[in-house]
Amino acid sequence: MILVINTATDGLEFLLNDKFKHIDVEKQSIALPVETEKFLKENNANWSDLTAAGVVVGPGSFTGIRLGIAYAKGLGMGLNIPVVPVNAFELYLHATPDAFVAIDSGRGDFFVAANGLAPCTMSIDDVEVKQMQWARTVGHKPFDLHNALPIIQDKLSKKTEEPVVPMYLRPSYAEQNKKC
Repeated sequence: MILVINTATDGLEFLLNDKFKHIDVEKQSIALPVETEKFLKENNANWSDLTAAGVVVGPGSFTGIRLGIAYAKGLGMGLNIPVVPVNAFELYLHATPDAFVAIDSGRGDFFVAANGLAPCTMSIDDVEVKQMQWARTVGHKPFDLHNALPIIQDKLSKKTEEPVVPMYLRPSYAEQNKKC
């Protein structure tokens, strides 16, 4: 069984095979371990049933991404299972490969990517022009975490380890405001 964890967006999301759960929480860091265990029990699964863990690595909440990665890596080490990263662009493009993905960053610009366009940030003006090169635009609705499972299974079948690191498309507030 593969457990997929998403802490990059609001709340917590879990996927175990075809079972999905979204939980609105105030503090992801406090709720994550408790809710993960509850989710497994609700689905009659034990920690020992897990063969891999997947984690959404971004883009999204800076703190949420780091929390999810740290927790997934802890599970991987403790259970001796692989941890596989998946990013939001992969999730959107799995469902709509011909799409231009534009995710509102909440900071006046957009995280964007598409097949043939590496992930980056763009202003709304640039998005309006660039998106015309693709058949459709997605990203205005949440991605479907169910798309993570085939992506993770594909990565596992290739037997190449991908580093589980945050997908940051711009410097953090601290880096931007650093005073020398």
